[in-house]
Amino acid sequence: MHDTQPLNGQNQKVQYPAHPPALSDTVAGYIHAAIADRTRQAYQEDLQRFINWSGQIPSSAEQIAAYLAVHGETHAPATLGRWVVSLGKAHTTLGLENPCTSALVRTTLRGIRRQRGTAQRRVAPTGRDDLIAMVRAMGNTPRDFRDRALLLIGFAGALRRSELVALTTADTIFSAAGLTLTIRRSKTDQEGHGRLIGIPYGRGAICPVQALQDWLTLSIDPADPEARTAPIFRPINKHGQITDQVLSGHAVAKIVKQRCAAAGLSPEHYSGHSLRAGFCTAAALNGAPSWQIRKISGHKTNAMLERYIRDARLFHDNPLQGLF
Repeated sequence: MHDTQPLNGQNQKVQYPAHPPALSDTVAGYIHAAIADRTRQAYQEDLQRFINWSGQIPSSAEQIAAYLAVHGETHAPATLGRWVVSLGKAHTTLGLENPCTSALVRTTLRGIRRQRGTAQRRVAPTGRDDLIAMVRAMGNTPRDFRDRALLLIGFAGALRRSELVALTTADTIFSAAGLTLTIRRSKTDQEGHGRLIGIPYGRGAICPVQALQDWLTLSIDPADPEARTAPIFRPINKHGQITDQVLSGHAVAKIVKQRCAAAGLSPEHYSGHSLRAGFCTAAALNGAPSWQIRKISGHKTNAMLERYIRDARLFHDNPLQGLF
């Protein structure tokens, strides 16, 4: 038995358990740092929902299974799966036995998936022609310069939204060969090992490297002592003034949708992830091997990358070719 105060209290705000209470502050601090802030926030929200439903920590496998069953018709299986992970973490961080690993909970979740399982929503990749259409529809306002650089760098670097908005001027090196970007941290690199991405100059009228140089010339004052570490992509107010804040990931998705609409594309099919998906798809169509694509995209294995390559080649080597 554990001498742990239960977490309960319907409609009362609860704090996600950070660590077993007997640990030292130093060890607890390292445990806290091991979980990304956004992940910890998601755990907190999932635990709060469970407590508001009249759940408690410690919990039983029967209570977790009942919680899943109640929400099985109203929430996606992927969401329920995330809840299971969050509630499991709430137990293990307190040194409690994890009821979410029980056969009862796993079987309940498997049954919900079989009855209600749906394919994961996929956004349309921003293809090369789509990207060119979006860029050519732009003018020469500060917002145009920023969005042109954001779209082209996001595509050429296969960047996630979080990676795009985290870029600072210190992460860029321009040379005769092109641009070297340092991605200091990412979704699959929470420990900050970092990776380098090389983006060569474009051979045509549309060049990611030149677009970024143009935006930095417009937006960064070399005389500013903070210019060397300034965020690259920043909000622009309604008066066309570039602010000091950092652009949000949500704003990236909004920009992609707006620029798609301006180019005559259907914005509901695209999101901030479309730039990254677009690079992987275009590179696969261009015949690049998976290891080369992964060197840019940062995918740890081919498993996630394969779906882009598979989708890109749906009409390549198709057995119906030539039959009609």
